[in-house]
Amino acid sequence: MKKKAIVADIERCMACKTCEIMCAVAHSNSKELFSSMLEDQPPEKRISVEKAENFTVPLQCRHCEDAPCVSICPTKAMIKLGPGQAVILEKEKCIGCKMCILVCPFGVIKLDREGKAIIKCDLCIERLKEGKLPACVSSCPTKTLEFKEIEEFTKNVKEKALEKIISAFQDRKKK
Repeated sequence: MKKKAIVADIERCMACKTCEIMCAVAHSNSKELFSSMLEDQPPEKRISVEKAENFTVPLQCRHCEDAPCVSICPTKAMIKLGPGQAVILEKEKCIGCKMCILVCPFGVIKLDREGKAIIKCDLCIERLKEGKLPACVSSCPTKTLEFKEIEEFTKNVKEKALEKIISAFQDRKKK
């Protein structure tokens, strides 16, 4: 299985926060927008759209290959499903020690509303099993978020970089 990741084209993000809303809905009991707002435990988002200079950036767990949150978890509540796969939380094992929050290099792990356990992106693993995209990706109206194979993503980045280099060289040559 090839490693896939959620990638963001931050130039497209308009900070609508649809990804945040639909992430929360996907993790609700009802899985429906209006019903989820009436649940006893309102659903919580696992992605956040943050402002950074002149951009807005959707941030969520990067599912690191050598995940520090998995290594440090004293109860083994955080587990890596396998190479190139998601890092998930077994919530019933979490004691809320916050060690994973302290070591996360992206600052995307947080405490749940009760402050008793952590909450993080799980790549919408149940949706993936059904052949669906993660909720944040499928709901993004500007296609800022995509769920891509890493090799495909890096190939596209290289092609764009080459286009910029060639364009700059051609502009320089014209002068």
